[in-house]
Amino acid sequence: MAVRFRVPGFSGRAPGPVRGLRPGADLEGRVCSELSADLPDEDLGEYLYDCIDLYRMGSKPRCEEVEFLGLVQDAIDEMERGR
Repeated sequence: MAVRFRVPGFSGRAPGPVRGLRPGADLEGRVCSELSADLPDEDLGEYLYDCIDLYRMGSKPRCEEVEFLGLVQDAIDEMERGR
């Protein structure tokens, strides 16, 4: 028995921007994917600002803390610049 389901945004057409997405959604997805690959053990959540705002200082060794916060801030800056 075959199971069929619909995937939103997929219609078998040529690749390109999906209708209904914000213009920067592709960039944000790429940046978040790269950050997730760099930080595989972290639960980044939906919004990167929350990673910084809700982070408890001292919850990691200092060198890891600096690297984590730096990577997250770089990702946020990249999305804001729109690259």
